Amino acid sequence: MTVVGPFGLSVRDQALETDVQAGLAAVEAGLLEATKSEVPFITEAAQHLVRAGGKRFRPLLVMLASRFGDPYAPGIVPSAVVVELTHLATLYHDDVMDEADVRRGVASANARWGNSVAVLTGDFLFARASHILADLGPEAVRIQAEAFERLVTGQILETAGPRDGRDPVEHYLDVIAGKTGSLIAVSGRFGALMSGADESVVDILTQYGERLGTAFQLADDVLDIASDSHESGKTPGTDLREGIPTLPVLRLRETAARDGNPDDLELVRLLDGDLTDDAVLADVLARLRVHPALEQARRDTIRYAQDARATLAPLPECFAKSALEELCDAVVHRAG
Repeated sequence: MTVVGPFGLSVRDQALETDVQAGLAAVEAGLLEATKSEVPFITEAAQHLVRAGGKRFRPLLVMLASRFGDPYAPGIVPSAVVVELTHLATLYHDDVMDEADVRRGVASANARWGNSVAVLTGDFLFARASHILADLGPEAVRIQAEAFERLVTGQILETAGPRDGRDPVEHYLDVIAGKTGSLIAVSGRFGALMSGADESVVDILTQYGERLGTAFQLADDVLDIASDSHESGKTPGTDLREGIPTLPVLRLRETAARDGNPDDLELVRLLDGDLTDDAVLADVLARLRVHPALEQARRDTIRYAQDARATLAPLPECFAKSALEELCDAVVHRAG
């Protein structure tokens, strides 16, 4: 048994492990090449998060999805570079919106160079991704454009909040389907599509990516509360401090509104107050870590991961399918 990719994913076939590692190495080289500029400062800023590392979850999914067609087809590595560049670009923008100080264990771009440089660097990465897409054909451009529209729509919906009468949890699940699920769905789709897999397989891996992406984000929500900075690569409670309505908080609000428990109402009051004080934030985190709302959010994560796994059922049994199934288990494990 060997290990490849994020979360210590095990691959039980030497040929698959070798090919996936080679593919991810090619993606890494492609990322460094795509983030070079004639202006040294732009190169430094654009490669800041590339060199900080990361799980490369989306490129890994491209590689595994390609195993259902020709995994050596020429469009596979470039399409993996595209999805990772797009993801990295959103991180630059997210850190500006969240006023984050740390990303992947290093100073965020906005903390190091300011908001303007961070936003423009994200735009630079989007431009480079578009340049690569142009060589992959109009269908790839259309797929990416649709995903990017969904991603931005999800971000806007998050900023605007649920309309009157809309269930906040349902609204939030729509938000993360756009913000996170859309690009992970494209990862599965690109891998299958570029490899020449059957249309039915492309559809299955697209749906799988969408559901896994939702589980992935819900696991992140849990980690923002339950982990330390070493595990998550960012400061615990960042989402809480910025007032981002993650699932554990939404589940807490549901419980408080339904039951009227004084301790829950007090915790909601603290969440709605000023969390810039480190001591107050630490107190809120400690209370949330033992609250049933966090466990309910974990159960929601498990449900989406199980749905993703079930989506794979029609695919032929092979080592790549087993690895995709194990990704579902790994996301659940990540949420504790």
